[in-house]
Amino acid sequence: MTLRIGNASGFYGDRFDAVREMLTGGELDVLTGDYLAELTMLILGRDQLKDPTAGYAKTFLRQMEEGLGLAHERGVRIVTNAGGLNPAGLADALRALAAKLGLPTRIAHVEGDRLPAGGGALAANAYLGGAGIAACLAAGADVVVTGRVTDAALVTGPAQWHFGWGPEAYDELAGAVVAGHVLECGTQATGGNYAFFRGHDVRRPGFPVAELHADGSAVITKHPGTGGLVDTGTVTAQLLYETAGARYPGPDVTARLDTVRLTPDGPDRVRIDGVRGEAPPPTLKVGLSRLGGFRNEVVFVLTGLDIEAKAALLREQVHDALAKNPPAEIRWDLARTDRPDAPTEETASALLRLVVRDRDPERTGRAVTGAAIELALASYPGFHVTAPPGKGAPYGVFETAYAPAGEVPHTAVLPDGTRRELPVPPRTLGLEPVPDPDLPPPLPEGPTRRAPLGRIAGARSGDKGGDANVGVWVRTEEEWRWLAHSLTVERFRELLPETAGLEVTRHLLPNLRALNFTVAGILGEGVASQARFDPQAKALGEWLRSRHVDVPEALLPDAPTAESPDAPTAELPDAPTALPSDVPEELQ
Repeated sequence: MTLRIGNASGFYGDRFDAVREMLTGGELDVLTGDYLAELTMLILGRDQLKDPTAGYAKTFLRQMEEGLGLAHERGVRIVTNAGGLNPAGLADALRALAAKLGLPTRIAHVEGDRLPAGGGALAANAYLGGAGIAACLAAGADVVVTGRVTDAALVTGPAQWHFGWGPEAYDELAGAVVAGHVLECGTQATGGNYAFFRGHDVRRPGFPVAELHADGSAVITKHPGTGGLVDTGTVTAQLLYETAGARYPGPDVTARLDTVRLTPDGPDRVRIDGVRGEAPPPTLKVGLSRLGGFRNEVVFVLTGLDIEAKAALLREQVHDALAKNPPAEIRWDLARTDRPDAPTEETASALLRLVVRDRDPERTGRAVTGAAIELALASYPGFHVTAPPGKGAPYGVFETAYAPAGEVPHTAVLPDGTRRELPVPPRTLGLEPVPDPDLPPPLPEGPTRRAPLGRIAGARSGDKGGDANVGVWVRTEEEWRWLAHSLTVERFRELLPETAGLEVTRHLLPNLRALNFTVAGILGEGVASQARFDPQAKALGEWLRSRHVDVPEALLPDAPTAESPDAPTAELPDAPTALPSDVPEELQ
């Protein structure tokens, strides 16, 4: 009764050949693909403004030119959220493609997530669960296309169909949610973006596979012979990605992350079991995407001596030039990438970044480029910029709202065109914080050494709207005893000064030997607004790992430090090939 579910996409723009690799590289029952993110929904909304028949991930349709035939030959079902804002349109395009290829492919789709968008929003989409997907598969669909469902629903839906779970099989559903969360970002579970990548060949990680069982347990693995690795560390890292506390809510079930058990199950195999579930909350998350205005950016290069004085002069000159009609927001960031007595001009240079934003495109366009370029011969010595300034570009804002689950339609459009309305969950449970578990006993006092936190701790960080999360984990019980006591909220703020003054919450997950920090508001209005140097907080965890702390000497490994030139490193890969031409520029 094992159900083998693979993933071939973690975002719109992921490895194009992954569909073929997953369909030909090993056994599968279902192949999933996640194409949607907060930024993607905004991009698809802008696409639909230009063309009402657009709004879905065109790359997926190109992948199916080969993928439909391979899936048909191997009996693999395909489930994807590539439908975006127009799942019916993508389903129609797939039917036309199947007919052109002479394939008897039965195609269904799920809709109902798109809600009326008021207040200037381009799109409003509720996050649906897996019941619609299950209904489509039960009706014989070979391909199921959805709009905005939770990322984990791409796994819970097939699992409900295959195992016949009812809506109150909370523990089983919770296990599928956890497996789905591990799969959803593709190669992030198999060595991609992994803190402890040194010593592993992660140049081309294979995509992950989950072997699901009827009791909700699963084994995470990958196809034989593919690159990367699967171990408890890679799975832990992905479990912490874009999550928060012990309760992980969704439309199907609330999964208790504090009950997850991870155990090695052989080479490149990690078993997940013990997951407990609770009734889902009474509301569904709704993502609102809207245009926030226009932004422009100029990066000035400051070289050699007197960096701070050069930056101060330029700021004053630009502010004076913009004084008559200033943009609503003017932001400066000075990155001291320069080094004293540098051997190259580039390493002698710092970068001063100017970002302006306003709802009026004129205030972010010629006014800004003129203010920047007209100073070329009248400002600091060595004046130049990294690229010629351009016109102001539109930026987006992602907001989160909630709607009663009973007010959001959930419709499965079956392969024969029959429309089936899915019922709301029979029971719901409001979300309440889980009390912090007891801390482990602290380590005995002993000598310490100043070292980067990342010498012993891994981290992974990401975005949820304007908030960020940083998951930090360690690999041994001794390390956990130290980490749980030493990395407090106060210490976290000290190590990452950009979080000072923001609301920071610490969540303990002892089973994973992990702490998960959420930082409210650090990303402003979300990734599409590009308000921060790292707008999706992808590297926030790596910054934390680079900070120096007092580590007990007993915990420090004898291996060379990450900065040491004799530490083992995998051979560098060849340059990546170009992305497919239909991937929007914002995602490249």
